[in-house]
Amino acid sequence: MSDTSKADLINMDLKTGRVVIRLRPDLAPLAAERIRTLAAEGFYDNTPFHRVIHGFMAQGGDPTGTGTSGSKLPDLKAEFTKAAKFERGTVGMARTMNPDSANSQFFIMFEPSPHLDGQYTIVGQVIEGMDHIDQIKRGAGHSGMVQDPDRIIKMRPADAEA
Repeated sequence: MSDTSKADLINMDLKTGRVVIRLRPDLAPLAAERIRTLAAEGFYDNTPFHRVIHGFMAQGGDPTGTGTSGSKLPDLKAEFTKAAKFERGTVGMARTMNPDSANSQFFIMFEPSPHLDGQYTIVGQVIEGMDHIDQIKRGAGHSGMVQDPDRIIKMRPADAEA
């Protein structure tokens, strides 16, 4: 971890413990800056993991918990890459069918999903605490919508914490 600037680390506290995400501004500078900015503002605090699909991913970052909302900031242009893949622990930016619609929502992979490679922006990687991600409450059905979902307690840039 010595090669990673503390400015690229995000601490996400869940009820089971801390998750550390290393942002990838080398792959997605706009998305990495967006996650960092919103985390610094406390935007993600108490937001739910509203869509969680067993063997696939956990999605959060929508304060309404509906999967249809984001921050007040403008949507981001797609930053797709072939330089990295959607593996276990990869953090991607959620979007609608429009590739340039990522805003605040993100998802964390439980398992590799090669069908997402080059189709979604990779913004980071879980480097500590994947066991806590594995414990997030799963949703039901094809959509993975979660009733009474687990929430992010607090999410901040590592260099912003005392």
